[in-house]
This record gives sequence, structure tokens and C-alpha cells, in this order.
Amino acid sequence: MILFPQAKINLGLNVVERRPDGYHNLETVFYPVPLQDALEVQVMADEFPSDVDCDLKVTGISVEGDERRNLVVRAYELLKQEFPQLPRVHAHLYKAIPTQAGMGGGSSDCAAMLTLLNREFRLGLTEEQLISRAARLGADCPFFIVNRPAYAEGIGERLQPVGLDLGGWFLAVVRPDIPVPTKEAFALIVPRRPAVNCRDLVARPVEQWRGVLLNDFEKSVFAQHPEIGRVKEQLYELGAVYSAMSGSGSAVFGLFRKLFDLSDYFPNMFSRMIKL
Repeated sequence: MILFPQAKINLGLNVVERRPDGYHNLETVFYPVPLQDALEVQVMADEFPSDVDCDLKVTGISVEGDERRNLVVRAYELLKQEFPQLPRVHAHLYKAIPTQAGMGGGSSDCAAMLTLLNREFRLGLTEEQLISRAARLGADCPFFIVNRPAYAEGIGERLQPVGLDLGGWFLAVVRPDIPVPTKEAFALIVPRRPAVNCRDLVARPVEQWRGVLLNDFEKSVFAQHPEIGRVKEQLYELGAVYSAMSGSGSAVFGLFRKLFDLSDYFPNMFSRMIKL
């Protein structure tokens, strides 16, 4: 049993207001990109000695924190409470999506676990029911249940389809070795509602996005970490038609018309060039 959780980029990200519960309401367009982790699940043998129902091993890119609190394990535990017939499982997560990058790798892994368990053990949950459960685990998790271009509101859980196809473009992704904690990024934001909604801006040709399709986190993150802002400048210098930071960072992406070797320009950073 295996799935390949995908990453996402944000096309526009506006923090429009602070909520009474301390969270923030957002407006953004999520777009899935074919940069993938791999999640494999196997039923644990009855005789296997384990003090946990979901035994997780993470390889590939290093992930900080206790594996028992990983969103993959939390997704299993959430469904186990509702479906006690779920068997004990071994889960192997191979990480290729950079962490603390604003690309939703952890949320995507979480959604993949919910989807895989529902499918393989015939739990009978609909897409809407999976979205509801994913929302309990993280703001980005519901998007990865759908995994299609979507306009998101609320904390990111209210989704509407977006008719956007970037097929044929080349996506450059560069992640400086600078973690940007989400809490820190939000603390420096002054909420505002933009003059033009990002959902309307992405309906324009990509060539018209520069300077108008904005990520509100960039101003404060670039001020604190100029190296991240410099990556965006470099991508434009290399010919990007559009470039932005994804989420609250620190990954920066650029849309290009041609393929080239990014490692020549960012030798000490995570970098990938992907055909969309």
C-alpha cells in the first residue's frame, strides 16, 4: 500500500484578518506540484512486539521532532478512534519535499495517510468526510485530500475549485537552509484585504502576475532573512516570468519557459526544476 504525497505552492497569499481564536483568515490559491514524498503502509504482524499501533519510520530529508507526533501517526490515531477495527500498521515515510518550506509536505503526508487508510481498509468515508477529518489535523491538510487547484479561505480549510492549468511551464523551487517558524512569520503580519483577490489575479495570464500577485509574508520574512529575498531576485534575473515565496517560507519558486540546471546557481541549497 503506497501513495506519493505531493507538495503545493501558494499563488498569492493574503492575511486578511485576525480571528477571535487567535488564528488568521487567509485568501490564497493552492496549486499542487509534482514534488513528492512516498508513504508506504503495511499491516503489522500480530506477533510483532510494539507499544504503538502505528509504527513510523522516516527516511530521506531529515525531519525534526518525535516521530510519534508526526502528522502521519496523528492521522492514523484520529481514524483509529472512529474505526477501532483498523489493524496495527508499519508506516515508512520517505521525505523528498523540503521541510519548513511552506510547501505543505507534512500536511500532504497527513492527507495521504487518511486517504490510504480509508481506501485500503474500506472505511467508506467520502471526500467531504475526509476533508472534515483532515481539518482537525492542520489548516493545509484538507487541500491535499482534493489535490486540485483551489482557492482557499478561512485558515485554509474552505476550498473552491479554480480552473487553472500551468501545464507546460517549468517550476524552479529553491529552499535556503533557513527555517522560518510559522508562528514567527504570522507575528509580524499586519492583516489587510487586497484591492484585487488572488482568485481573480490567477485568471490573468502568468505574464501579468509579477508585482500584483503577492505573498503578504514576504515583506517581513525578507526583512529578517535577506538571503531568502535574494533567491527571488536571482530567479527573476535568471528569467522567471513570475516568482514568489511559498506559504510562510522559506522555499521560493519561479515559473520559467525553459528547463535548466538550477544547481549551477544555488549550489548550497535545496533546488529542483520540475515540469508542470
